[in-house]
Amino acid sequence: MKRPPIPVKILVSGGFGVGKTTTVGALSEIEPLSTEAAMTSASLGVDYAGEGSQKTTTTVAMDFGRVTIDDSIILYMFGTPGQDRFGFMWNDLADGALGGIVLVDPSRIDDCFVALDYFEKIGLPFVLAVNSFAGRDQLTLDQVRAAANVDPAVPVVALDARSREDVKRAVLTLLQLILSRAKAA
Repeated sequence: MKRPPIPVKILVSGGFGVGKTTTVGALSEIEPLSTEAAMTSASLGVDYAGEGSQKTTTTVAMDFGRVTIDDSIILYMFGTPGQDRFGFMWNDLADGALGGIVLVDPSRIDDCFVALDYFEKIGLPFVLAVNSFAGRDQLTLDQVRAAANVDPAVPVVALDARSREDVKRAVLTLLQLILSRAKAA
C-alpha cells in the first residue's frame, strides 16, 4: 500500500506590498487561495506599498498555495498578511511550519523587521529573499544583509516574485537550510 505524501508547511512573510501573494502564486500548482480585499480610504496614510506602486488590494487573512515536490512530499505555502493589525493571525499560520521566507523590498527594509523578529522569536528557520522593484532603490545582497542585521547563517537570496524559477530557488534554499539544521540536531 502506497503511503500518503508528507505535508510540509512553510510561511511567506514580509511587509505590506512586498510581493507575498505574488510569490505564493508564482510557484503554486493550484489556483492559489487569496484573501485579497480592496483597499479603502481608511488605509490611506497607513498602508504604503512603496514608490510607484499601483497596489489596490491587500491580503486580509492569508494566501495559500501547494506544490507537489514528489510522490512523498507536498509543500504547502501560507502567505501572511503584511500589516501589523493582522498580526494576531501569525501564530495560527506559523503552527506546524518548518520554515519561512521573509520577503524584503530593498527600498523599504524596515518593513521586514516585524517578520524577522517574529521568526527569530519562535525559532523558525528562514531565508531572506530580496524582491527588487523597478524604479526603486536597489542594494546588493550584502547591503541588505547588513541593513537587516540577520545572522550570517541566514541565507540571503535575490528573487523576482513573479518568476517561478526564482521562487523555486528560494524555496529550495529554505528546504536545504531546514534539512541541514535537522541533521545537525
